Amino acid sequence: MYDFAVIWDWIAFSVRWLHVITAMAWIGASFFFIALDLGLRKAANAPEGVHGEEWQVHGGGFYHIQKYMVAPENMPEHLIWHKWQSYITWVSGAALLMIVYWVGGEIFLLDPTKADLTLWQGILISGGSLTIGWIAYDFMCKSKLGEHSTLLMLLLFVLLVVMSWGYNQIFTGRAALLHLGAFTASIMTGNVFFQIMPNQRIVVADLKAGRKPDAKYGKIAKLRSTHNNYLTLPVVFLMLANHYPLAFGTEYSWIIASLIFLTGVTIRHYFNTMHATGKGPHWTWAVTVILMIVIAWLSTVRGPDTYEIAESRTLTPYEQQFASAEGFDAAYDVVLGNCSMCHAREPAWEGLHWPPKGVVLETKSDVARNAEQIYLHAGLSNAMPPPNAIATMTPENRGKIVSWIQAARIN
Repeated sequence: MYDFAVIWDWIAFSVRWLHVITAMAWIGASFFFIALDLGLRKAANAPEGVHGEEWQVHGGGFYHIQKYMVAPENMPEHLIWHKWQSYITWVSGAALLMIVYWVGGEIFLLDPTKADLTLWQGILISGGSLTIGWIAYDFMCKSKLGEHSTLLMLLLFVLLVVMSWGYNQIFTGRAALLHLGAFTASIMTGNVFFQIMPNQRIVVADLKAGRKPDAKYGKIAKLRSTHNNYLTLPVVFLMLANHYPLAFGTEYSWIIASLIFLTGVTIRHYFNTMHATGKGPHWTWAVTVILMIVIAWLSTVRGPDTYEIAESRTLTPYEQQFASAEGFDAAYDVVLGNCSMCHAREPAWEGLHWPPKGVVLETKSDVARNAEQIYLHAGLSNAMPPPNAIATMTPENRGKIVSWIQAARIN
């Protein structure tokens, strides 16, 4: 029978690959249309209703693009809808969150040193918070605040800071930043699914019926698209952050995540201004550099040990299966001798301030909790430890890890 751990890991990899591909398509389309919109110019001979036009050259040809602020007089025969990139990005991201942080919640989602939660409680908070976030944001946009874009953006930033702090109080560092990214991405996709696309459908329906579309629908879509524009880069950072312990595994990771949203504003402001005027304000890069220096400094400020996991924490029945399996002691010695100098609460390897990916492999409980990951990274593959890190990880030692896992599954 084929190894389920291998199958599951390839499922996770495939979903992650799909997520990255569709995210690239969504971000690319979003950035293109933002640049296009800001670069439009008035033309004296433009057809009635055309707000602006732009000429572009690409792939050996010239493109003449015109934008109607409300809608053209007649419905075009060939109309492309830009929506599936957003939808599939969110669906694949939600699936990946379930695969990694729900199914693997005992390791990657819950932190018993922060909150005493069962896995089901963690999953309910995980999924429920994404829904509540969209409802709160949508309410603000539909209220009087929607008429004051700057104030609305400030309140959105406050909401994101509160969520960053809140996630960090109950989830692991990796899960906290990932969920903040998912929280933000859910707002962005919600904008497309619940606001931008329905309003565009109303405009299309009016055109087909011979009615003049109301300009308010375009304004609503414009507001939500602007929010998505400024939120995109922070979401990308948060999705990548789970690979960097200095981003997610430090005392002030929630502040780091909050400051990243400000860098998203400064960077996008530069490019938005450049697209509109031909020249971007260089002070935005100075502010971005200062923010990144502050972030780097915060990542080294050491507070209470983020990785302190109580040895007395009861292993789940699944984890106990590995801890009591034949060959566990031999495998534990291999892990202790080859992995724990880096994967420690205080790494001994020079230059490491935090264990890679936040994975700690010091105690027997640590090893039992991370059995599947040890099996995949150091048993079936040669991914860990790095070739120049240790000389004693022989094929025989890797075989001890494989034998231990196989024995646990037989039992």
